[in-house]
Amino acid sequence: MAYQTVETTVGGIKVSIETGRLAKQAGGAAVCRMGDTMVLATVCGGAARLDSDFFPLTVEFVAKAYAAGKIPGGFFKREGKPTEKEILSARLIDRPIRPLFPEGFNREVQLITTVISADEKYDADIVGIIAASAALSISDLPFQGPIAGIRIGMIDGQLKVIPTLQETEAGSLDLVVAGSADSIMMVEGGAWEVSEDVLLEAITLAHEEIKKLIAIQTELMAKVGVAAKQFTPPVRDTEVFDAVHEFLKDRIHDISYNGHKKTRYDGIDALHAETKAAFAERFPEKEATISAAFHEAERVDIRTTILDTGVRIGGRDCDTVRPITVELDILPRAHGTALFTRGETQAMVVATLGTKLDEQRIDNLQGEYHKSYMLHYNFPPYSVGECKRIGSIGRREIGHGHLAERSLSPVLPSEKSFPYTIRLVSEILESNGSSSMASVCGGSLALMAAGVPIKTHVAGVAMGLIKEGDRIAVLTDILGTEDHLGDMDFKVTGTRDGITAIQMDIKINGITTDIMRTALEKAKTARLHVIGIMEQALPASRKVISEFAPQIFTMKIDKEKIRDLIGPGGKIVREIQETTQATINISDDGTVNVFATGKAARDAAVARIKAIVIDPEVGDIFEGKVKTVTDFGAFVEFLPGKDGLVHISELDNKRVEKTDDVCAVGDIMRVKLIGFDRFGKVKLSRKALLDPPPAA
Repeated sequence: MAYQTVETTVGGIKVSIETGRLAKQAGGAAVCRMGDTMVLATVCGGAARLDSDFFPLTVEFVAKAYAAGKIPGGFFKREGKPTEKEILSARLIDRPIRPLFPEGFNREVQLITTVISADEKYDADIVGIIAASAALSISDLPFQGPIAGIRIGMIDGQLKVIPTLQETEAGSLDLVVAGSADSIMMVEGGAWEVSEDVLLEAITLAHEEIKKLIAIQTELMAKVGVAAKQFTPPVRDTEVFDAVHEFLKDRIHDISYNGHKKTRYDGIDALHAETKAAFAERFPEKEATISAAFHEAERVDIRTTILDTGVRIGGRDCDTVRPITVELDILPRAHGTALFTRGETQAMVVATLGTKLDEQRIDNLQGEYHKSYMLHYNFPPYSVGECKRIGSIGRREIGHGHLAERSLSPVLPSEKSFPYTIRLVSEILESNGSSSMASVCGGSLALMAAGVPIKTHVAGVAMGLIKEGDRIAVLTDILGTEDHLGDMDFKVTGTRDGITAIQMDIKINGITTDIMRTALEKAKTARLHVIGIMEQALPASRKVISEFAPQIFTMKIDKEKIRDLIGPGGKIVREIQETTQATINISDDGTVNVFATGKAARDAAVARIKAIVIDPEVGDIFEGKVKTVTDFGAFVEFLPGKDGLVHISELDNKRVEKTDDVCAVGDIMRVKLIGFDRFGKVKLSRKALLDPPPAA
């Protein structure tokens, strides 16, 4: 293939795509460049998976350390398992691409996007979406693209196309939109309580820019000379499908519409087994076709019923949220716990408060930073009544956890006002749809229960879609079955004042902004309903944190005093920590955070620190240790590292012949600061704190 290149300008930034230079033996290869960030995307098609009832597509996102001029850390000095950032980027690429392969296509497809150059301006994820689409579009695979991805930010109240990494971090919106020339395929983002109108405006703006990127991919396809892609779907066995549908027509509906998940699943499994047995002799060696016909009948029944009657599984209408219950403090030693149950979905979310030492260090290709807030999502097999091997955390858990984490981030207090490290863990104990949204609701409640001063509650709801031609039904608070058989999974989280996160995946060739507007309006109504229930359970954050959480005290000291507090080689601060069992963190700006497991330990450490950093004044009273005894008096360490002389005449309110008649080395002595000598040395008095002698 000859070298070809195309380019355009998007948001004032040049974007180029090339092919024919790198990875020429791949089925399709393209490099997209934005600034100095470059991503190589390669795609290869394998053999058909005849035993697969799903499209075997795998998408990898690999960030090479050399791309940013770095050498990997660790012992082996090479890239290891994918980071969370790589997994989230791979999901961003996978989700808009997967629906654009024809139904029935079951060849194995592997798409690898590799970051080969990375600057400090532009995130490689949207560059990867563009490169992946270009590679697929010039391959011989029946990809019904091209598509493109765009990031939209909001800087000082103004929307910006492709903001820099720094602008994204400082802005109030981070939105990634992927789409075709005609429709939106995927939306993912976080926001600081923006309105539905602003979000739609951002999506519309993104789609206009997406069209420019699709235009250059179309130009590239013409230069390469891509042949028309042919795919012949499997021939439908009409006899089997008709026979199975006739067998099921009066039997499947009541089972499918049972509101109890286990009863419904057991009934469907039993009817499925009965159906296969009934047709085993008539249609030998066609068990897979019989199963496909059975599941199609189930899908058609549920979708048609919703479109015809507006009635969903369990008898709900399209707008009703399932019943919700909230329980708090079910774990006695946890710092904050909430059990949030919505229908047959249940999340136990636990908040744990830690010190600055508990922060997570993130070393990404395009930046290093520390995280003092994290949310981890777990989806054990028992939550859906299954037996499965428990292995490492999967992409689904990471994706759901990331969505819930960014949903709650906008309402958290600043690190300066609440200098704790915060970890939320969402344990999904039952699942029947919207477990990530239950994690958001439970997380908001757990934070308030732990005494984290969040500004308001955050709730989330998952919206669904049934679309057959011009007939459309938007569903509120979808079940797992409605997600599986529907056309959209649209999750929206936020407060009463606005949206904090959004994630949309579809299974059809895109949706319009009108459908999105309807879904957002319905989601807002549902969100406010859920927040109302949460406010009844816990209207605001508790004023005190758990007795089992680290006790903290924050103070600001003169930067010149930092050296005095640390001491030579860290001697003084280390001694304070060892004797009080507190943890002391000192920042360069003079901020001192003291963490301890109990109030007494915290207060003891604070007292020691104050004694060091606060300049003593005449009249201050101290309790110190006698360090040296001399003929003319005793030297007392009244503050850590600071001595003062108690002259023999100030030892007692009567005449003292010898110093050691009154004290010895190691004695604890209560003294008062009475002045300074001409060299600035401290003069102390024990006599000033004693009662005067009786009159003669």
